[in-house]
Amino acid sequence: MLKGITIIEVEGLGPAPFAGMMLADLGADVIVVNRKGAGGAVVPDGSVLDRGKRSIELDLKNAEDILIFRRLVARADAVIEGFRPGVMERLGIGPDDCREINPSLVFGRMTGWGQDGPLSHSAGHDLNYISLSGAAHYASPAGEPPYTPPTLVGDIGGGALYLVVGILAGILRARETGKGSVVDAAIVDGSANMMNLLMALKQAGGLAERRGESLLDGPHWSRSYRCACGRYISVQALEPKFYAVFLERLGLSDDPDMASQHDKSSWPAQTAKLTSILGGNTREHWTRVFEGTDACVAPVLSPAESADHPQMKSRGVWHTEDVPMQAAAAPRFPGAMEWTLRESPRRGQHTGEILDWLETGEV
Repeated sequence: MLKGITIIEVEGLGPAPFAGMMLADLGADVIVVNRKGAGGAVVPDGSVLDRGKRSIELDLKNAEDILIFRRLVARADAVIEGFRPGVMERLGIGPDDCREINPSLVFGRMTGWGQDGPLSHSAGHDLNYISLSGAAHYASPAGEPPYTPPTLVGDIGGGALYLVVGILAGILRARETGKGSVVDAAIVDGSANMMNLLMALKQAGGLAERRGESLLDGPHWSRSYRCACGRYISVQALEPKFYAVFLERLGLSDDPDMASQHDKSSWPAQTAKLTSILGGNTREHWTRVFEGTDACVAPVLSPAESADHPQMKSRGVWHTEDVPMQAAAAPRFPGAMEWTLRESPRRGQHTGEILDWLETGEV
C-alpha cells in the first residue's frame, strides 16, 4: 500500500521503531539509521521491530556521516526520531535544517511529554505518561493500584499509532501542496485522545469519576475472574441480551440474585457469587462452556497460548517457526495487499547498498 514511500528512522527505543515497523509492514522503504560502532547499539540485531527495514550505520556526531544523513533526507518522504526535544537540532538535523534540504519532508517526532510544556525535557516512561493523561485512571478494579499491560496503552496506542497516522496525513498533505510538516506525537496527547470514547460514555451518564462505579470498570459482568487452575477468564457481557446468554450458560437464568444487571448496589454480591462459581472450575472448562456463544466470555491467554488458539491460527496472526515470536501486520487489505513476513536486518547490513542508491537512485 505504501510502495514508493521512503522513511528514514533514527535508531531509538519503543514507539518510534514500532511506528517504523508498521510503515514497513505496509510497504514503505524504511531505512533505519543505526548508531555506528558496537558500543552504540540501542536495539540488538534481528529485533522484531526492524523487520522489513534496511539498515545503515552512521555516526550522527561525525560531519561526513551527517552529510550522508542529509542526502538521505533529500530522498525521503518522512523522518522518524524519538529523542528528547532539542537533540536533533543540536546535531544540525532538526526539522528546520531538514526542510531546507527537502521542503516537502514530514518530520515525525515521538516523545512522552511532547515538544513543549513544563515536563517536555523530563524523563518518563509509559506508565508515567498514561497516569498524567488520565488513561490509567480506570485501568484496574476499584481498590487495586491502576496498572495496564506494559507499553500497550501509552507507547503503542497513544504513541506509535498516532505517529503513523500523523506521518501518513503529512505525506498526503505534502503530495497535495508540496509543503512538509512536523508531527508532534506525544504519548500524553494520544493516550488522552483515546479517552474520548470514555468521555462520550461519561456524556451519556455511563462513566463515573470514581473508579468501580461505571459500566465498564465496576460490574460483575465486566471483569476477569480467577479459575481453579490459577488462570483467568474474562467477562464483558455489556448488552442485556448477551448478559442473558451469560447467565443461561451458567445455569443462573432464574437466579433472582443475578437478575438486576445494572443495580450498582448489587454488584459486590453478584461479583462474589461469580467469583465463587467461576473459581470452582478450570479455565479450560469455562472456555468449553462459553466459546462460540454470545456470552462475551474469553480466556485470558499468554502470547504463546494465543498462538495456539484456532481463531488466531486460522488468521495466521502469530509467527513462531524459525523466527522470534511476532504478530503479523495489521490491518489487512484482502485482495489488495498480501503481507509476508520479512527478515530483520543486521546492523549496517545495507550500508553499501544504500550508499549506492544515493548515487544512482536505483534500489
